[in-house]
Amino acid sequence: MNAEQTTAGDQQLDPRLAARLKRDAAGLITAVVQDAASRAVLMVGWMDDEALHRTLTTGRATYWSRSRQELWVKGESSGHYQWVRSAALDCDGDTLLLTVDQDGPACHRGTPTCFDGGDLDVRVLTTEERTA
Repeated sequence: MNAEQTTAGDQQLDPRLAARLKRDAAGLITAVVQDAASRAVLMVGWMDDEALHRTLTTGRATYWSRSRQELWVKGESSGHYQWVRSAALDCDGDTLLLTVDQDGPACHRGTPTCFDGGDLDVRVLTTEERTA
């Protein structure tokens, strides 16, 4: 969807914001979702212009489902809503950071975050080993 297309309620994403977005080939930007209280990263989702507009104007996190090819409101079917506290666009305009009040688990598996139990082995350098 481009900036000129209308969104929910015959409203559209602010053209100044739309002009700042760098979308992928499918017209989407990445949304990293963080818990407002704990600062834990809860999940990553995708947004088109309409999902972003709805998120900013309703206070409910709304995403684009790449598998179902449709908009969805987090919690609409599970009851585990994400109430938006803030939204920030990164310096490149291709990633959004949402801070939310999460009702219940954030992950579709019923866990608090999508980033649990998937830790990878990584070498952690000591301060002495860190060189540019």
